[in-house]
Order: sequence, then structure tokens, then C-alpha cells
Amino acid sequence: MIWEPAPAARWEDAFLSGNGRHGAMVHGDPADERIIVNHHLLVRPDGSGSEPARAPYLAPDLDRLRDDVLAGRAASAVARATAGRELRWVRPFHPAFALRVMRPTAGLAGYRREVDFRTGVIRSAWTEGAGSWRAETFVSRADDVIVHRLLPPEGATVSAALSHDVLLEGAPADLDVSVAVTGDLLRVEVAFPDAPGSGYTGWTRVVGTGGGAVEVDGTTLRVAGAAELVLLTWVEPWALSRTRTPHSPAVRAGAGAWDDLLARHSAAHRTAYDRVTLDLAVPEAVAAQPVSELLAHPQRNRTAILERLFAAGRYHLLSSSGMLPPRLTGIWTGSWDTAWSGAFTCDANLNLQIASAAVAQLPEASLAHAEFVRANLDDWRDNATRVFGARGIVAPAHSDGLSGGAYHFNDDYPLHLWTAGADWLLHPLLDHATVTGDEEFVRETLVPLLAEAAAFYEDFLTRADADGELLLVPSYSPENTPAGADSPVSVNATMDIAAARHALRAAGNDALAERLPGYRVNEEGALAEWAWADAKDAYDHRHISHLYPVWPLDEINPFDTPELARAAHRALELRGAENDSAHGYLHTALVAARLGDAERVERALTAVLDGDFFHPSLMSGHYPHRHVYNADAAHTLPAVIIEALIHSSPDRIVLLPAVPPSLLPSGTLRGLRTRCRVTVTELSWDLRAGHVRAVLNSDFDLTVNVHLGTDSDPIPLELPAGQDIAFDGVIPQHPPHDKGVVPCNEPLASSS
Repeated sequence: MIWEPAPAARWEDAFLSGNGRHGAMVHGDPADERIIVNHHLLVRPDGSGSEPARAPYLAPDLDRLRDDVLAGRAASAVARATAGRELRWVRPFHPAFALRVMRPTAGLAGYRREVDFRTGVIRSAWTEGAGSWRAETFVSRADDVIVHRLLPPEGATVSAALSHDVLLEGAPADLDVSVAVTGDLLRVEVAFPDAPGSGYTGWTRVVGTGGGAVEVDGTTLRVAGAAELVLLTWVEPWALSRTRTPHSPAVRAGAGAWDDLLARHSAAHRTAYDRVTLDLAVPEAVAAQPVSELLAHPQRNRTAILERLFAAGRYHLLSSSGMLPPRLTGIWTGSWDTAWSGAFTCDANLNLQIASAAVAQLPEASLAHAEFVRANLDDWRDNATRVFGARGIVAPAHSDGLSGGAYHFNDDYPLHLWTAGADWLLHPLLDHATVTGDEEFVRETLVPLLAEAAAFYEDFLTRADADGELLLVPSYSPENTPAGADSPVSVNATMDIAAARHALRAAGNDALAERLPGYRVNEEGALAEWAWADAKDAYDHRHISHLYPVWPLDEINPFDTPELARAAHRALELRGAENDSAHGYLHTALVAARLGDAERVERALTAVLDGDFFHPSLMSGHYPHRHVYNADAAHTLPAVIIEALIHSSPDRIVLLPAVPPSLLPSGTLRGLRTRCRVTVTELSWDLRAGHVRAVLNSDFDLTVNVHLGTDSDPIPLELPAGQDIAFDGVIPQHPPHDKGVVPCNEPLASSS
């Protein structure tokens, strides 16, 4: 739970609730309560009609493009594809409207608003005159409605005016807005004139007044003399259907008391949220502070903030995952002009946001991601055919959630030539399958998808060098450009090599995988971003795509490939923060944790904690000082904490691989799942006392190797199926991370 002593002054400071379909942003003003209503599928037409764009038909020029790239003429070759083509953004995510509950107030005191992560209920309370008032909101996972209640003191009544405000920040001037009020139902219909058939309908129904009167006043519903006020709000994007009647059962029937609605919702929400907990032993006096007070003094409250951020990150990830995984803004926005279209940015951000889903027992997020992939498969196949003339699938770098065409690109960001996207986006599904052991999911979903990813590379890999080693050309490392080069397009981007090898081996095509180039270590001892001598590393960049073999693939790690792990660590050392984006810091922390570098994990987390990235809701900004509303830090941070505390593979559990001592000196983590299908019933550690205890419970009889840190010998541990087995260990005291790397200019063979 978090709380604040004042209403939200801006939409960015609103408290959040959601069910993976609808989202609500609650401001909390007693005189003018504003609940901004969101729906995951609300995307605004881009001016070219209601149909999504498709990838351009570039396949006939592909061989010429390859020749030019290999000859050092990448810039002119890429320019041919973009000639006369303006950068086209995906269709932007936007809010539906604000439900406004307005009433006269006087003599307000003792205001407090809070959000309970375990129930998803946002609550405001205050004293008005001699009595205590309460306003409560949640988004039901059971009935798929936004439920709002206003409760006066005993013996008092509520009088309020209800309306829908569509014209929020940045709203287009040409929206066709129609409001109708009938009986106890307020309806708004919004159409986009430049895209016939595109729009949405929203409703608010008064379902509880305790004897009050409801009357129509133009486009406003007025309630008078109510013992309580209960409202149900729901949105229907016309992309789904256009019935013009509220067909959600709860809205249509207009029935269901607050307690019944909340009980049905809580049963689903609380079960999911409570699966994993983190306790960092924060003193009660510190934990009781308003969240803004904690955030105002990060240096003295870092552990308390981390504990809250872990809880909030799980809450927001669960709340924004359902019919789709989280967008750049989760499922929330209060602006019609959301940065980067509020889209799904697939070349880094989406995977980072759902990084904790499998191990932190939020299959709701993993399965939402699976739905996102399935819904876009036809477009992914279209991308492979139209851009590359190949079978299989190619994922775009940006998606609006309703389509997956690779059409967002220009010379500086030739994202249409990124081929690693399908394998990268399938990895969270592989993680889900590994953690759960869901054989049906593997058989029906994962195996066919990996086969399609491999089929693309079987057609795409047509060029080889004089020794018969395959060349990945064209190749693109998001969103970087080789130092001194005039184009981002090159040959043998490390991410592309890793994706191709992983996809081919997963599909059983080892013969083709063996012909792929090995990874390259440059003259500075770092894993190079391109395994191509002409492509020089450019270190000051927010993306670290070339470290895909470390995280999440685990192909390079300190246990199996120590030489490559040292090179990967050197690459991490040399990488700059560029524009201080949150996703850059936390991606770095995830890789550092896999490499056992606690110091670098601590540095990255501290940069985010001290950089004023978090709003009072603990939703985050993309840049320091809460600049650009964005869910990257909020959703990714729990994954960083988990990776610092425990890492697992199908045959290995690593305890405390990279724990930052000043941020996580002691604590208890419960409920985590591992990639060897072992539940961590409890993980307790105390760095000062030098002790760690893990209570492990396996799905089946298993002998697993347990490591204390990344440079320890394995300790075999027998786990009989279904039994809690305790492991107690002494935490090794390590010197600072070994940064010594022997320079090497030759490619290093893949570890697989």
C-alpha cells in the first residue's frame, strides 16, 4: 500500500488500477473527482484510414541491398528503400474520457488517498464538516468494469453531477463526440471523421443510490439525496464490436452491490498478487510515510523505496496485463499525444517490462504476451515475405497492439531490417514454459512459433564468406550505428547471430546453426556489437542488444563460458548511459546480475532511485525528473531485484549472484519460481551476518546444483518431489569484480 496526503495535481500523479483490459487513473479531488478511463485497444487512426499499415514490398531489391552493404555502400542502399517515404509512427494509444463526479464541498480536512496493491482498490478519505467521507475505485477482473463508490458519513447524503469529459490533454479538435443520457445511464460515443468506422463507446451507469433520485440534465446525470453512490463504467472500442449497448453483464444488468463486486474481483486479483512477496525489514515508522516523502529523500530511504517499488511493479504489471501485455505506458495515459505513440516498443522495452513475469509467478503477463504474439502472427509472416522474400516470421520494432506490420522506419532507424525480433519476443514465452513445465503450451504454441522463426533464417541466410561461414546481411543492432559509419545497417550484428543460432537450434537445425559466425572480441577485450571487422563499436548508447546472449538467453555465463563472460563484462564496463533512459540503466543491471557484478547492479539501481524517475503512484518516467510518462522502470525493477538475488537455469540455482550490499543488505523473498521448476518457498539473506537460507520445493524428484554467487563450486542438492528442503549457506566475501580481460581480436566460438 502507498498513500499521499493530497489529491493528484496532474494526471501523471494519479493512482492506478486496471484489469489488463480497462485502466483507471484516479485523481482524488473531493469536489471534482476525475477518473481517467483507459482501454488497451484504444488507438487513434493515423490519418490514412482505419486499416493498419503493412510492411513495404522490398524483397525484389534485397540481393542488391546485400551487395551494397558488403561493398560498404549501406547508406545509399538503405536510402533507396526510404526515398519519398516519411517516417510513419504506429497508431497512438489514447484515453477514452474522464468520468467526473462533481459536488459542492466545504471545510475539508484530513485528506488521504491510498492504493491497496493486494486488492487494487484506490481509496480517498477526508473529513467534511463533522463527518468522514470516502471515495473508492477499482477495476474488476471478474466483471470487467470500473467500479466507483462515494460514501458519505452515516446519516448524510450525496448530491453530485456526473459527466464524461473526452477533451483531455492533446485531444484532436475534429473528434465527433456524441453524448446521450437516458434514465440512469450516461453514454458517450466518439468517432474519428478521417477513418469511418473507427471510434469507441463508453458508458457509466448509476447502480446504487440508497434511495436517492437520479435525473437527466442535458449531457449530465444528477444524483440527489443518495445514501451512497455506486457507478459502473465500461468502454467498447469499435475495433472489437459496435453494439451501441453495454453488453458487459454488470453494466447491462445494472446490478451488484459494491461488496459483491469487490469480492469477485479480489478473489482473482489477490490470488495473483500474493504469489510472491519481498520483505526488506523496513522499519514501521519509515514504511508509514507518504510515498512522496520517501521519494524526496532517496539517499536515506533506498531500501524502503526498493521494497515499495517491488510491490508496485508487480501490481502495475498485473494490472496492465490481460488481453495484451503492458504498453510503454502500461495500460494508462491521460493524454491524446502520448510519447512514442504509447506503443509496444519491441526491440527492448516490452521484454524488459515483462522480464519478471515467469519467475515472479505472474502468468497473466506471460499469457497476455502470448496473445499479443498470436494476434500479430499474420503480420509477422507478411513482414518476412514483403521485406525479405522469406518464409517464417519477422517481428516489428513497434506495434500498436492491433497490428504488427514493419512500417516504422527511416534512414537513421532502419527498423524494418531488424531480423532478431521474433526470437527475442518469443523468449518470454520460452521462460514461461521452462518455469511452468506446461507441455501443452510448449506443444501447441511455442514449438510452432520457434519453427517459424527458424524457417525465416533458413531462407534469409543465403550469403557466406570464402570459408563458408554464413553472413547475416543486412544486419541491424537496435538502435545503434557503428562508430564512424554512415548507416546503422551492417553485417553480423551480435544480436542477430544470437537470435539466428537460438532459433535454428531450438528447431533442430544444428547444421545451419554451426555455420553461423562466432562472437567477436574487439581490441579492447569487449564482446563486440558486430562480428564484422569493418563495424567498430560505438559505446555511448542506451541499448545493449549485443548482450542478448547474456540476458536473457544465458548462452554466455560465468559458469559455462567464462572467457566470453569476461568479454561481455568488459563490453558492459565500456558502455555509456547516453541519454539516461530508465530502460538503459535497468537493462544494464539485468546483464550485470547475470555476470555477477553487484557493484554495477548497485550503480544502475542507484542512478534510477536518485534520478527522480518515479511519480507518487510509483509509475515511472522514461528520463530523470519524471520526464515522459513511461512504465519501463516501474515494471522492470522487480526483475532486477530478483536477478540480483537468485538466478536459475534448468539444472542450476545461483543464490545471491549480484546483491548490492547497501541496497539489499538483508531480507526475505517468498514464492519465486525457477527455471528448473523449483519453487523458492523462502529465500532469506543477511549480508552482515554472512548467512543465506533457501527453502526449495521441486515439482518432481530432482538433483540440482546450487551455487553461492557466480564464482563458487556447485553443491548438489537432492529435492524429493513436493517436499520443502532447506539449504543453509555461508555467503562468500568477494573482492570487487575482476575487470581484467586479455585483449583478443579473433572471434570466439559460440558456447552452445
